[in-house]
Amino acid sequence: MNSRRIKIWAWVHKWSSLVCTVFMLLLCITGLPLIFHHEIGHLLGTEIESPKMPASTPRASLDRVLDSARALYPDRVVQYVSQAEDDDTIWFVTMTPTPAPTDDYKSVAVDARTAQVLGQPPTDEGFMYIMFKLHVDLFAGLPGKLFLGFMGLLLLVAIVSGVVLYSPFMRKLDFGTVRRERRPRVKWLDLHNLLGIVTLVWAFTVGATGVINTWADLVVKYWQYDQLSGLLKPYEGQPLVPKEDRAPVQKSLDAALQHAPGMKFSFIAFPGTAFSSPHHNTVFLRGSEPFTSRLLQPVLVDAQTNQITASPTLPWYLTGLLLSQPLHFGDYGGMPMQILWALLDVATIIVLGSGLYLWLKRGKTAPSARRLEEASVEGGTPPLAQPAPAAKVSA
Repeated sequence: MNSRRIKIWAWVHKWSSLVCTVFMLLLCITGLPLIFHHEIGHLLGTEIESPKMPASTPRASLDRVLDSARALYPDRVVQYVSQAEDDDTIWFVTMTPTPAPTDDYKSVAVDARTAQVLGQPPTDEGFMYIMFKLHVDLFAGLPGKLFLGFMGLLLLVAIVSGVVLYSPFMRKLDFGTVRRERRPRVKWLDLHNLLGIVTLVWAFTVGATGVINTWADLVVKYWQYDQLSGLLKPYEGQPLVPKEDRAPVQKSLDAALQHAPGMKFSFIAFPGTAFSSPHHNTVFLRGSEPFTSRLLQPVLVDAQTNQITASPTLPWYLTGLLLSQPLHFGDYGGMPMQILWALLDVATIIVLGSGLYLWLKRGKTAPSARRLEEASVEGGTPPLAQPAPAAKVSA
């Protein structure tokens, strides 16, 4: 690679890294506890658990469950009701002032067998809430998500440019070399390069899925415009179905499960919410295998008649979003994958921190691109000492 190309790639790597480094450090640090959010929730006592009962205990009607939740917040409406993938003994009822999307929501946990309220998981307070909001949108809503998405794109540019620079500037050094006998800045440089190249694939994967996740709100809105609006054309202009005119929700769920045998329940979106229409209970079902359990099949059930209106296949862009979310947090392989994700996250924090250190310690005068190229050919200090770090968005 000639000196001009090296200079261009070094400039791209330096500035893409410098702009996003502080935010990537924030995402790595906040993402680390989010990898173990269930385990931390148990330790902090914020996870709701159902009482032990025989497996043959009959289940209460979903309508009774909703009545129990509404009794706590009679002035709110139910947006969603869901169950955890690994526990069908608890219903989680999400309630808001209006059906429209909002951050003002209450979550009520109700026993699926007795229809008794078990508790209210904290949704807007506590350590994990702060970590989640900082990680997702910096407490700035959609603008915050899109900003972090842009930082993620810069990260991907930094990773690609770092890979391009790695080979020519390490040609005289064995892979994994850390020159401990040299001054501290050179040792940190070698460690920065080593950890950066070792975590390359994972960093790019988690960074890319993080960028996709920041587009979630826009992707859902496009799905509503692209597909859902066509399915709901016959209902155009009709008002929201009032609660007193709706048929039993349990029958909507039964109809959806009967329509797609072999699939399991994930959640229901009620009329007027982001994932439904003013006239439907949209039941989202999932597969029963580890991979297909991440894929959802919507079944639109008329809220007045409980007749199935449609069951469209989700488009590729929504499927990609659904697959990227658990991959981003390491939720596919249980605890072993969570531990691996955490170790790689810590390695990336070191990459980011060392890159920032190298930039701050670069000195007042920086060698030219040609001198850097000559130094690399002779086995000297590669130019990655000058740019800031290349790393990834964690969790």
